[in-house]
Amino acid sequence: MRLRGYFAVVIIATAIFLAACNSAEQNPPQVAAANKPTPAQVTPNDGVRRVTVHELQDMLAKGQAVVIDVRNDAAYAQGHIKGAKLIPFTDIPNHLSELPKDKMIVTYCS
Repeated sequence: MRLRGYFAVVIIATAIFLAACNSAEQNPPQVAAANKPTPAQVTPNDGVRRVTVHELQDMLAKGQAVVIDVRNDAAYAQGHIKGAKLIPFTDIPNHLSELPKDKMIVTYCS
């Protein structure tokens, strides 16, 4: 029974991290330049909540969030968000115990 619970957590965490790096943000819908919405107004259809830079700054200042960089070591070394923890996407199942349960986990991959 414990193994099933662990497996369910791994599946859910993997789905969340995959959604964080979806292609909907990389290829936003084409909109006429005059009516082009801001990034905060574009709502991807994957159901994953997005946060703005200002929201993230506020959550970090209040200790309500952690930032996880899911890229590889080389990309992280080239530059990353200050305070972000590197957990490459493929290693997430090995680090589930390190993720807080009482804070929002914000992932990024670009």
